[in-house]
Amino acid sequence: MELAPDVVAVLAVTATALSVVLAIVVVILALRVRVTRRAQVRAFGGAERDILEVLGEQAGAIDQLSDAARRLELRADDLREQLSHDLSRFAVVRYDAFEDMGGALSFSAALLDEHGDGVVISAINGRSETRSYAKGITGGHSEHSLSSEELAAIEAAMSGERDHRPQPTRRRRRRAS
Repeated sequence: MELAPDVVAVLAVTATALSVVLAIVVVILALRVRVTRRAQVRAFGGAERDILEVLGEQAGAIDQLSDAARRLELRADDLREQLSHDLSRFAVVRYDAFEDMGGALSFSAALLDEHGDGVVISAINGRSETRSYAKGITGGHSEHSLSSEELAAIEAAMSGERDHRPQPTRRRRRRAS
């Protein structure tokens, strides 16, 4: 089958035009690849490296970080458990133990862990002496009777209030010995 010379001429012109367009596309793509390689060299520290190699290294680094994070979380859990038994809650309640004494020189101090276990220490200041008492606390309670000031110190320690003055109520009368 023979083609007419006009058809052959049109096909030749079309093929040439397509060749020129494809050559332009190839040049543009080559320039883009060149720019991408330059960016890759800058991104990878001055060396041209395979992106799959770099991704593999990054995956390894992420695995190492995940392992380190797991170890840190376990250590943090151990530390939280240890800290829960350390004295972390404390409060001081100052008061006047006797009517004729001023200056709130008597005090009750609660020293507790986060479970409410610890000790409450009271010092009753009189004119000629100071008496001190220490009472063990378990779960916020004691097997010994507690004064209102000692209870206020325990409540303040458990609530996170550090220095507490009880509301003025009737003064307690104690005899100074």
